[in-house]
Amino acid sequence: MSWKARLSLLLSLALLATPVITGVQAGAANQLEIFSWWTAGGEADGLNAMFQIFKQRYPGTEIINATVAGGAGTNAKAVLKTRMQGGKPPDSFQVHGGEELTSTWVKTGFMEPITSLARSEGWLSVLPKDLVDIVSYQGEMYSVPVNVHRGNVLWYNKKIFDDNKLAAPTTWQEFFKVADALKAKGITPLALGDKNKWEAAHLFEDILAATLGPEGYRGLWSGKTSWAGAGVKQALENYAKILGYVNTDHAAGTWDSAAQMLIDGKAAMNIMGDWAAGYFTSKGWKPNVNYGFAPAPGTGGTFVVVTDTFGLPKKAPHRDQALNWLRVAGSKAGQEAFNPLKGSICARTDCDLSKFDAYLRSSAADFAKNKLIPSEVHGSAAPEDFATQFNDIVNLFVTRRNVANAQKALQAACVSAKMCRK
Repeated sequence: MSWKARLSLLLSLALLATPVITGVQAGAANQLEIFSWWTAGGEADGLNAMFQIFKQRYPGTEIINATVAGGAGTNAKAVLKTRMQGGKPPDSFQVHGGEELTSTWVKTGFMEPITSLARSEGWLSVLPKDLVDIVSYQGEMYSVPVNVHRGNVLWYNKKIFDDNKLAAPTTWQEFFKVADALKAKGITPLALGDKNKWEAAHLFEDILAATLGPEGYRGLWSGKTSWAGAGVKQALENYAKILGYVNTDHAAGTWDSAAQMLIDGKAAMNIMGDWAAGYFTSKGWKPNVNYGFAPAPGTGGTFVVVTDTFGLPKKAPHRDQALNWLRVAGSKAGQEAFNPLKGSICARTDCDLSKFDAYLRSSAADFAKNKLIPSEVHGSAAPEDFATQFNDIVNLFVTRRNVANAQKALQAACVSAKMCRK
């Protein structure tokens, strides 16, 4: 072969190779990594529904679904912290609105504000001001809320209650009467799965809200209510008694295994946030048919707010795709697709409630009229260092049930987190 023929062949091969190289480069750039802890039942279904809308609006982008199992993000938060501090953030990540977002990532300089995006997308006219305030710092919005969960819900197996002619308890005194009646029939009254610690802390949070009332509960985070006071002591004493009615293997289970106990008829009641409704939906259970619901005992008229949000890390590898993801997460279509499956209501006020089931319509009605209080366990009320100590203290209390020691430890945790004085 002559040198001219060889040169012609090499040029032809180079031209053929060029689109392949360009395609690889474009594929690497056209990705979106979303980090969350949504791996179970309705929450995974809801996330996938938002992914489908993203793919319709932005075809050609590869979605990397980076999930880390563990309810409330116990495991995911540790992984995320390593990545963020190591300079390798995902493009966007799930985070509870409030102190979990602000203290952990905003004040420390890891997040970009998204206020201009919120304005251009019209979110400020359809998101309640209280929610916008939760995800804002020094006048800038740092994440978009995709939902509102209610943290204080009592779920019950309707067949068990109907067969035993029982009504949902509205106070803890009524709960004890119902629980005794169930126990006499050999039925586990209350399902609990607290392997990840936060589940037991979640139950205690609802007991605190019931015992202290909305204003007293809010005072725990502002310093107006003392952790060393009589109200917290009473809440711990109530909790110790309540623990006498839970399944003995609770330490081996998780929030979703506790919800499954109701489906399997192995327990009559469960107190959990309304992501449990999404789990029930994923298993074919219907509200007012298979399961009933009511505010957790003693919390009628109070709504414990939990909100999931997504923001924009400063070093997001695919910033344009991340912004497109936030557009979907904040959109009416995205939230209407996500929330009915997740078991939550829209953060937006303009969603079509006919798309939601009886429980979620009830939740939306209560959200509009109840007294709203922030969840500590789920990141809104207190800094994460306090939440970690809170979970550990409650977990130890569940094992030992020592009221004095637990109360002393809670007060010390409050002081160490600089939420209150000695």
